Amino acid sequence: MSAPSTWVLRHSDLLVAGLRVLDVAAGDGRHARWLAARGCRVSAIDRAPAALEALRLIPGIEVLDADIEAAPWPLAPASFDVLLVTNYLHRPLFPVLATALRPGGLLIYETFMAGNERYGRPSSPAFLLREGELLEAFADFRVLAFEQGLRQGTVPRVVQRLLALAPGGGPELPPLASDQIH
Repeated sequence: MSAPSTWVLRHSDLLVAGLRVLDVAAGDGRHARWLAARGCRVSAIDRAPAALEALRLIPGIEVLDADIEAAPWPLAPASFDVLLVTNYLHRPLFPVLATALRPGGLLIYETFMAGNERYGRPSSPAFLLREGELLEAFADFRVLAFEQGLRQGTVPRVVQRLLALAPGGGPELPPLASDQIH
């Protein structure tokens, strides 16, 4: 299993014990496991029951087997303190995801954007954000940090990252960063 995203790790000081976290498209649970080990109460949602099976026995993780792209959203609004989305994009869910957070809840979003097709998968525009698209999709959120561009590593990738607070209250945090990845 791979390590948590560097974007998630960079903001780990905000992910304290007791928070209710929704890990969207959790897959094998790399983030759900890490968050549960930190004392967060995690709901891991994915449509692949085999991927989620190993998470069922881990304390602090609730497993939700649901096809969030084809079926109705299975969770009540304002249920989570933190919404975590990495390497997943289904644009019609943007409004639903926004309502899953309690007022002032924290959104941590990181996925691929246009330009990634030069380096591998995903390469279809359906799975690649446009420049600034997360800022547009969550325009009423308070942006704490935003990055987009090429990220060098073992495999170069072009990503967009957003850390933001849902409207309507929450902790008063200073902006942390806002820049392009070079």
